[in-house]
Amino acid sequence: MPVKQRFMPLVIISLVCSLLGQVAYGQTTPEKSATNQGTLPLDELRTFVEVFERIKSAYVEPIDDKTLMDNAIKGMVSNLDPHSAYLDAKMYSSLEEVTSGQFGGLGIEIEQSEGFIKIVTPIDDSPAAKAGIKAGDIIVKINDTPTKDMPLSDASEKMQGKIGEKINLTIVRGQGKPFTVTITRAKVQFKSVKTQLLEKDYGYIRISQFQTNTGKEVKTALTQLVKQNNANLKGIVLDLRNNPGGVLQASIDTVDQFVDKELVVYTKGRLPNTELRFYSNAGDPSKGVPLVVLINNGSASAAEVVAGALQDLKRAVIMGTTSFGKGSVQTVLPINKKEALKLTTALYYTPKGRSIQAQGIVPDIIVAQATVSQNKVNFEVREADLQNHLNNAKNDIPSSSIQTNTDQLQNKDYQLSQALSLLKGLNVVTKTETDKVIK
Repeated sequence: MPVKQRFMPLVIISLVCSLLGQVAYGQTTPEKSATNQGTLPLDELRTFVEVFERIKSAYVEPIDDKTLMDNAIKGMVSNLDPHSAYLDAKMYSSLEEVTSGQFGGLGIEIEQSEGFIKIVTPIDDSPAAKAGIKAGDIIVKINDTPTKDMPLSDASEKMQGKIGEKINLTIVRGQGKPFTVTITRAKVQFKSVKTQLLEKDYGYIRISQFQTNTGKEVKTALTQLVKQNNANLKGIVLDLRNNPGGVLQASIDTVDQFVDKELVVYTKGRLPNTELRFYSNAGDPSKGVPLVVLINNGSASAAEVVAGALQDLKRAVIMGTTSFGKGSVQTVLPINKKEALKLTTALYYTPKGRSIQAQGIVPDIIVAQATVSQNKVNFEVREADLQNHLNNAKNDIPSSSIQTNTDQLQNKDYQLSQALSLLKGLNVVTKTETDKVIK
């Protein structure tokens, strides 16, 4: 029975619609296509037209052509991999806002996992982070709607809303029972780079997400640290934990602050324009200062590019736990001014040719996050406690103050405290080797 053509034209599928119309009226014969994909799948196209018409005529409620075609595109793309997606006008606009560093929502990076929505990482200072959401949490319900087999695009859309509105997420963490978290939607504004001194001569740079200007912000942070320490900086901790990635060029610009004219990352895909190699510029703004990079299972994509490059180039010691393993490249292909296709087009490779995809970056030193509890001692006796002990007149800094700072950091962030300890150890070794050369 002939099938009547009823669908509306969309830019992305104008050619397909034309083909479908020809197939529907029996006007197309198997020929080589103009593309390099071989013959057109005419049987499958006929099936598509038949399903389209059956839904259009027999579904319990009327459904318009555009909704049907949008759903068809979403289904076609969502079954490719967890990161490819059809971006409608709202999602496309949100993506542009995220990469600019200001957007509304909950502040989480999500993916599909075993039919549910998994949180890759909450963004620093976002409503989700403040509500206690953690990397690896599984969202099983959004308000009262189960997320089982829910497309990623639908989940993202449901979590968006007006600023100030509340949303309930039912979370499963590890092997625990489900619990509900109430989050208030907000306009998420944050700097991608934060910096501070951990101790005298030891700096800390935190990158929460790679945005367009992240490389410049890291350069500014380095300048600040050098100035604060009178050019006597002895080490830096670069914190990439729970960093979901972001703009690739920003990750290259970040590595550029620590190495001198090196291959940072390269990509390989099926199309010629996906075979790309990215290099840092000449000069090392960090002047070779000892560097420890912290990563964990929430470090993904561009964060893994940075960690992998610094590890391969032996520029930094990588510490923490194995990263997420998102080593695929997504290209945003605009369909029109309002919609786009986010498509996986290539894979990332580190300078030594390691693929990040589904492997992640394995730290040089594995350190899990932990809580340190000290053994309680009822009574300790030291030289300073003895009656008539001799004072050390040259000791200007109370030893207890240094110990207190170290203990506080250890209790607050064990991984960071271990990174600081490693930097101190590296300086001791370097000084010893230097002294040997001088002697």
